[in-house]
Amino acid sequence: MSTQAVMRALRKNKTLRYGVPMLVLIVGGSFGLREFSQIRYDAVKIKKIKDSTFDDWKNIRGPRPWEDPDLLQGRNPEILKTKTKTT
Repeated sequence: MSTQAVMRALRKNKTLRYGVPMLVLIVGGSFGLREFSQIRYDAVKIKKIKDSTFDDWKNIRGPRPWEDPDLLQGRNPEILKTKTKTT
């Protein structure tokens, strides 16, 4: 059989023409739905975290580009005064 004859036989085969694409859509759709449903469950987790109370947190400002990061990260203000005076 030549290549053209094989291709003609594959085009006439209804299973390959209609069945295989249908199965690909069904299997691919199930994977796609799994990903979209996972987004819903992740959003619920974020909402629970958002509603919780944080009584023991401390607001610490990050350093600006021109500031030394070692001076700002929770250090004593007296140490900050001495370091800024020496520089």
